[in-house]
Amino acid sequence: MSTATTTTTTGAAVPVEPRAQGPAPAAEGRIGLRANLRHIGALVRRNALQIKQDPESMFDAVLMPIIFTLLFVYVFGGAISGKGNQQAYVNYVVPGLMAMMGMNIAMAVGTGINDDFKKGVMDRFRTMPIARSSVLIAKIVVEVGRMLVATTILLGMGFLLGLEIRTSVLDLFAAVGLSVVFGASLMWIFILLGLTMKTAQAVQGMAMLVLMPLQFGSSIFAPTSSMPGWLETFTDYNPLSNLADAARNLINGGPVADSVWMTLGWAVVITLVTAPLAVSKFRRKT
Repeated sequence: MSTATTTTTTGAAVPVEPRAQGPAPAAEGRIGLRANLRHIGALVRRNALQIKQDPESMFDAVLMPIIFTLLFVYVFGGAISGKGNQQAYVNYVVPGLMAMMGMNIAMAVGTGINDDFKKGVMDRFRTMPIARSSVLIAKIVVEVGRMLVATTILLGMGFLLGLEIRTSVLDLFAAVGLSVVFGASLMWIFILLGLTMKTAQAVQGMAMLVLMPLQFGSSIFAPTSSMPGWLETFTDYNPLSNLADAARNLINGGPVADSVWMTLGWAVVITLVTAPLAVSKFRRKT
């Protein structure tokens, strides 16, 4: 180890010991998988406790499936299946509503993220030695739980109105799982919107502009054969149509391979594109 020297006013050389070197900063910020999972678990518990303290935040997950099922079965059911044949429409619309539930629950993630930034909660998280992605993943985990609650209530209403599982219970679980996977991928889109828009109202307004064409320009509520050619072409590529058709065929029976793989493909592409953008935006947002 070398020693530097300095010269005093008398001209004598005085040795100066080198300053101690601190640890290399490159090691900072490296978080292992186990620590990352622990952070996600702690944040999931924090978000779940928030719901416990504010039960009203579950109203949309509890009431929306009840209202939508009754509304569409008794308003659209007679027009599509014939008066008095609403029960036949139940097996068509309930699997479609599973796709709709995921998208509506996903919208709440964006407004929640935006609101947390307004309250300063996210600034606090960003000062902690935790992975930035863990904050967003914990949000998604809790919202997936809310989505499962909404789907369970939706199926319960469907069974009350005459829903029949014409395949098997495993196929029903597969339909629910597919809806959850796709809904989780959509959450990254709404998280990105929540991080980009200035207010929660702006997030909600932009989300509705995305939701309405995708929901009503799909096979969720009615067969697409009666639609104009250009709209029928749009529904063929609409991911919600693929998800609705996959869930419908899994419950009622029918070919599922194409629609299932299309839905999974959409989920993978959406996640790979929007998740890195959302995490990057979260790091840079002021």
